[in-house]
Amino acid sequence: MSDKEFGGADDLSLPKATVQKIITEIIPASSGQTFAKDARDLLIECCVEFITLISSEANDIAEKEAKKTIACEHVTRALEDLGFHEYIEEVLEVASEHKEQQKTREKKQSKLEQSGLSEAELLRQQEELFAGARVKYEQVPPGSD
Repeated sequence: MSDKEFGGADDLSLPKATVQKIITEIIPASSGQTFAKDARDLLIECCVEFITLISSEANDIAEKEAKKTIACEHVTRALEDLGFHEYIEEVLEVASEHKEQQKTREKKQSKLEQSGLSEAELLRQQEELFAGARVKYEQVPPGSD
């Protein structure tokens, strides 16, 4: 995949604050080591290039299988094909953990549930709003817009 397919390399990046947080977790301030901003920016560029490479290869694999969705197995096969087989076990572990987290994650309440009102009460309020809007609309003299 070329940069043209993504709208140019300038459009692709990772949030600096997030990358800095990851760096800080790996190299704590107590270690006395610091990570220069230009080194962080280079790391971001490398990460974007790595993600682009893997996703492009995974996309090619999915297309060869006539699949419209890139699945986990396409990503792991891309890692294998590109010589990153040492990452596959950890990637599968992280994917499994993510699936488990998704199962136990609290589902967001819908606006109806958040309101605490019954559907009938919400319908009554909506009808009142429509009636008020109708009255305002009918009060506007023609040609005064």
